[in-house]
Amino acid sequence: MTNTKTAAKSAPKNKRPASLDRKKARAGWVFVLPFVLGFLIIYLPIIIESIRLSFYRIKPITGGGFELLPVGLQNYQEALFVDPDFVKTLVSGLKQLCFDIPAIVIFSLFMAVLLNQKMFGRAAFRAIFFVPVILSTGLIESIDAQNIMSEYMEGSEGINDGSGESVASELVSAMDVERLFANMKVGSELVTYVTTMINNIYNIVNRSGVQMLIFLSGLQSISPAIYESCSIDGATAWETFWKITFPMISPMILVNGIYTIIDSFTSESNQVMTFISGVYEQADGNVISSAMSWMYFIIVMLIIAAVAGVMSAYVFYQRRD
Repeated sequence: MTNTKTAAKSAPKNKRPASLDRKKARAGWVFVLPFVLGFLIIYLPIIIESIRLSFYRIKPITGGGFELLPVGLQNYQEALFVDPDFVKTLVSGLKQLCFDIPAIVIFSLFMAVLLNQKMFGRAAFRAIFFVPVILSTGLIESIDAQNIMSEYMEGSEGINDGSGESVASELVSAMDVERLFANMKVGSELVTYVTTMINNIYNIVNRSGVQMLIFLSGLQSISPAIYESCSIDGATAWETFWKITFPMISPMILVNGIYTIIDSFTSESNQVMTFISGVYEQADGNVISSAMSWMYFIIVMLIIAAVAGVMSAYVFYQRRD
C-alpha cells in the first residue's frame, strides 16, 4: 500500500492542453510580432526623440553643428499663443472633420446595404466602389495630387464652368434641396450641412471604400435565418433594418467610426497636417512643429476616446453561447 502511494506521488502530473482561445492568442502574437519588433526598434526611438525635441530649441554653432537648449513648455506656448494661424487652422480642421466623418460612415453603410442585395453584377459594383481606395495610395496618389481636375472636384466650390457659378452649386439648386428643407421647417444649419456634403461628394466616395468593405463583412455575418423569421412575422424592410440589421451592424459602425477618424486626422490632405509640415520646413521650425504635432496627437486621442466611449454604450454584441 505504501509503495502504491509513493509511486502515485512520484508520477508526473499530466498538463492540461492549451485551450482553443490560448492557441488563437499565440497565433495572433506570431502574426503581429513583425509589427511589434519594428515599432520597438524603429518607431519608438523616433517617437521618444520627437517628444524630447519639443522641449528644446536648436542653436546653430559656428563652424557647423547645433546645440540643444532646454526651454520647457515655451514651444507649446508659442504654438498656442504666439502663432496666430495654428489654433485657427486646428479649429477649422476639426470643424470640417465633424462634417466629413458622419457623412463617410453613413454613405459607406448605405452603399454596403445596397451592394449586399442580390443583383446582377454585384461583384463588379463592389470593385468599382473600392477602386478609389487603390487609386489614392502610393505613386498614384502623388500623381492625383497634381491633377487639376481632382482639385476642382475636391474643392467646396465645385467646378466653375465660366459662368461665375460652380456646377455643384447648380446641381444643388436643381435638386431644390434648400427649398425642400425650407418646406420641412428645419434650421439653416442642416441646409448648409447637406449642400456641403453634396458639393464634397467626390471626396466622400474616395474615402468610403474600406468602410464599405467592413460593413459588407458585417452584413454577411448576419444569419439569413433571422431575416426569414422577420419575414414570416410580417416585418417590413424598414422595421427589419432598424430592429435587426442596424443593431447587428453596430460593432462595425464603431470600428468604422474610429477608423475614419484616424484616417481623416492623418491624411495628407488634412489642413492641420499640411500646416504642421509647412512649419517644419521653416528655419528652426522642427521643434515648433514637434510641439504642434504632439498637441494635435493628444487632441486626436481625446476625440477617439470620447467617440469610442459614447458609441460603445449603444453597441450590440451578439452572444454566441
